[in-house]
Amino acid sequence: MPNVPWMRPLIVEDTPAVGDMLCDLVRELGHEPRLVATAEAALEALAADRPDAILLDIVLPGMTGLEFLQQPMVRASQLPIVAISGLATEAQARECLRHGALDFLTKPVPFDRLRTILALIEVETQDPRSPWRRSPRASIRLAVHAGSAWEWTAIDLSPFGIKVPPQTVVSPGTTVMLSFTLPDGGPAIEVQAVLVRADRDGHLFSFVNLDEAPFRRLTTFLRRADVSGQRASGNTR
Repeated sequence: MPNVPWMRPLIVEDTPAVGDMLCDLVRELGHEPRLVATAEAALEALAADRPDAILLDIVLPGMTGLEFLQQPMVRASQLPIVAISGLATEAQARECLRHGALDFLTKPVPFDRLRTILALIEVETQDPRSPWRRSPRASIRLAVHAGSAWEWTAIDLSPFGIKVPPQTVVSPGTTVMLSFTLPDGGPAIEVQAVLVRADRDGHLFSFVNLDEAPFRRLTTFLRRADVSGQRASGNTR
């Protein structure tokens, strides 16, 4: 059995063959998907029976996936949403992340990446109605370079993004190239990121198309940091 809690993801995909393939992948990972073909049907499903996560095709008939992300009901749900597209552009990925998508995948969806993402969208217990945690993360201080102009200090890090102290030089929607080195002996990670939220607590950047190798490296590092933190605090559940 897969080492992830059982979940009920909602898959929004208008191409039957692709939808069936995604359902098969999700079932193989031990979850029970529900498939709908339009964003409008997804809104109805969300209102009737809240899923645990959403896999969202961006190119849909009628309401697009990007428009779906901007719906008040969707934003208020705070569900983890993975945007998917076979015609992906960096601009499209940035827009999806800016409007709340947790990650952006291109078709064909890589099985290992989907498995890792679903493993990170954990529920607290085996009860599928329990609250979920977005991903392992760490409050960690490390230097973050934005191009050659700025150097910031990370205050929060996850496989999907990074948070730095409030900055006055960038505004929401701004895209920058970030570079940072984890204390694991590996090379610097370089990734394009878009500023998705700015408030008094800090500026949150979402990674755009982070490659598989650094994604896995980040995930491994953060899981180890999370375990170490629990041991240090005496919480080893």
